[in-house]
Amino acid sequence: MEKKYKDFYIKLRTQVAGYLEKHNFKYADLLLLVPDFFHLLVKLSLDERVSREKKLKLAVAILYFLSPFDFLPEAFFGPIGYMDDLALAAYVLNDFINQGDMDILYEHWAGESDLLASVQNILTIADHYLGSGLWDKIRSKIG
Repeated sequence: MEKKYKDFYIKLRTQVAGYLEKHNFKYADLLLLVPDFFHLLVKLSLDERVSREKKLKLAVAILYFLSPFDFLPEAFFGPIGYMDDLALAAYVLNDFINQGDMDILYEHWAGESDLLASVQNILTIADHYLGSGLWDKIRSKIG
């Protein structure tokens, strides 16, 4: 993993873990997936087997993670602000699932939970934790 992204991954993991030690958050299990989803996006974007179209979507999701300006800015909300980033990542990864590219996803998955179940869980409850209006705006980032 490129140094810039590896440093971000470590920072992200530290932020999330520190936040959850101090706060009771209803979606803590999802928030713990944030660093692993970021890692997966980066690994997939570097894989030569991934199409250019999918790499463009991955790049948008990665940039959304890195951007301080998004719908739930981490600067204001702390690690909870990564919930919209996570939803967008799940939306992009769901494209791989729908097109039968599960092998490549699992090849790069570093998380401990089941990836398919995690993506489905995030997408199922995204309307609840983001609100349908915000979720629609986030999905429109990918098109």
